[in-house]
Amino acid sequence: MARHLVAAADEIPLGTRKIVEVEGRSIGIFNVGGEYLAVRNTCPHQGGPVCLGEQFGVLDSSGPGEYSYSRKDEMIRCPWHGWEFDLRTGQSWFDPARTRVRSYEVVVEGSPTRVAPTERTPGPYTAETYAVTEERRLLYVEL
Repeated sequence: MARHLVAAADEIPLGTRKIVEVEGRSIGIFNVGGEYLAVRNTCPHQGGPVCLGEQFGVLDSSGPGEYSYSRKDEMIRCPWHGWEFDLRTGQSWFDPARTRVRSYEVVVEGSPTRVAPTERTPGPYTAETYAVTEERRLLYVEL
C-alpha cells in the first residue's frame, strides 16, 4: 500500500471538500465534523463526478410523524442521476451489498513543533523573546 501526500489539513476546513488526483484517480476528501473521509470521484452508475454532489445526513423514522436526523453530511448524492453513497464506507444507500464507490483511508500526520529562541551572549540591553509554534497537519491517502 502506497501513501500519498494530498493536502495540509488547513486546506480542507470543516464542512468542505477537496478533489485531488492520485495515481490517475480522482479522489474527493471531505472534512466531516473534523474527520477526513475520502472516496473515489466516480459514480458506478455512469461515471459521474460523485464528489461534486450534495452532502446530507440520514433521515430515519420509527413511525408516522416521527423523524430523526443523524450522520450530518456523511452521505453524498451524485449530481448526474442522484445515486447516494455513504462517505464512510462508499456503500450505496439503495444496494449496500453490491454497489459502492471506493473509499480510502485518510491518515493525518504531524504535530505542533516548537522552535526555541537561540541562545546569545547577554549584552547591556535585552529584548523579550517568544517561542514560535508551527502547527501544520498533513493528510495522506493510502492506495
